Amino acid sequence: MKLKRVFAAVTAFALCASLAGCGAAASVSESAAESAAESTAESAVEAEPAATEAPAESEATEATLRIAGLKGPTTMGLVNLMADEVASSYDFTMYGAADEIVPLLVKGDLDAAAVPANLAATLYNKTNGAVEVACINTLGVLYIVENGETVNSVADLKGQTIVTTGKGATPEYVLRYVLSENGVDPDSDVTIEYCSEATEALSKVQAGEATIAMLPQPFVTSALSQVEGLRVALDMNEEWQKVAGSKLVTGVLVVRKDAVENDPEAFASFMEGYAASVEAANSDLEGTAALCEQYGVVAKAALAQKALPQCNIVFETGDEMKADLETYFNVLYAADPTSVGGTLPADDFYYAG
Repeated sequence: MKLKRVFAAVTAFALCASLAGCGAAASVSESAAESAAESTAESAVEAEPAATEAPAESEATEATLRIAGLKGPTTMGLVNLMADEVASSYDFTMYGAADEIVPLLVKGDLDAAAVPANLAATLYNKTNGAVEVACINTLGVLYIVENGETVNSVADLKGQTIVTTGKGATPEYVLRYVLSENGVDPDSDVTIEYCSEATEALSKVQAGEATIAMLPQPFVTSALSQVEGLRVALDMNEEWQKVAGSKLVTGVLVVRKDAVENDPEAFASFMEGYAASVEAANSDLEGTAALCEQYGVVAKAALAQKALPQCNIVFETGDEMKADLETYFNVLYAADPTSVGGTLPADDFYYAG
């Protein structure tokens, strides 16, 4: 298996907060990844007008499927496949940031990638439908944590200050939607303070400047061990499902349509292996955690093993995938159309197998 590890030179950020060092958290929030990647998606398409063209005949016959992953939950479900004996059929590449992946996917230098869900919609729009979503690989990873015992429902957030990341991106839209649907006005009933990094939000809690924060996994797992008395007060996945009637989505596998069309059976075989890999990620926590450290998906196996049950790694396809994504995209579109690329994806965005 060919596995390259490529890290961003200046801002090493991932889908959710990645971790570095011995238990110390060091990363930029997922909102930074989304914002930068969406901007890159637009510029990459403008700079490469021929990017959506099918590959040359010699390229089309290549047996290797070129797949990109990011540090964090969206790639946790892939690691067992990366270590499998069939991995020689695939070229897995690890990247430190989504904006590194976007131009390669647009130009056809990558066939598939695990990316934030709304970035997949943006790519679809910016490439005139050259990509499609193959599966949901990660559900919501956002949690409300509190240093105290006052918050036991969304209604309890009224009158409180919440520190979080993600202004102008998915975390903000999710928080505002859940608050609004529970009768809490996000503009007048609560004070939301946005930070550039999850570490900054946590530092405010540690310093006593705030008692409530919304953070992503696996950062939450690390934070719980750093702050005495810190607890998970609300699971935003559960709160989203209560008001939206569908599951909150974080990450997906997006694939170029020409890569699927060139060899539908090979891609179907990959999907079968991916499903088995996700099943192993949820059943063999110790083994999966070791692979997460081995491939640089999470810094330490011990942290990955603790975080895995809360990272909501899934393999969701077909009608269920479409229903969950459509609800999610509708909420984001209502908040800010540019968050999904300007328009909602059409039916051909959803891989039917």
